[in-house]
Amino acid sequence: MNETIRTLLAKLGGLPVSVDTVADDADLYAAGLSSFASVQLMLGLEEAFDIEFPDHLLNRKSFASIGAIEATVKSILEDRKVA
Repeated sequence: MNETIRTLLAKLGGLPVSVDTVADDADLYAAGLSSFASVQLMLGLEEAFDIEFPDHLLNRKSFASIGAIEATVKSILEDRKVA
């Protein structure tokens, strides 16, 4: 999952640094992630993982770091299993 997120971030995030140099807990917005890029990333994640982000997870915190994105995607997948 982490590798897929990093691949999408490299493709859609528009970061001025290599995604390979970004730690899992690094602030992606401080690294250069824009609001527009976060929306593009969200759409890419939805397609890659066949999920839909619920409204309550469409916030800056969900996309603050690679680790946060991974936790958010995992929670969506877990919620889908329960439902």
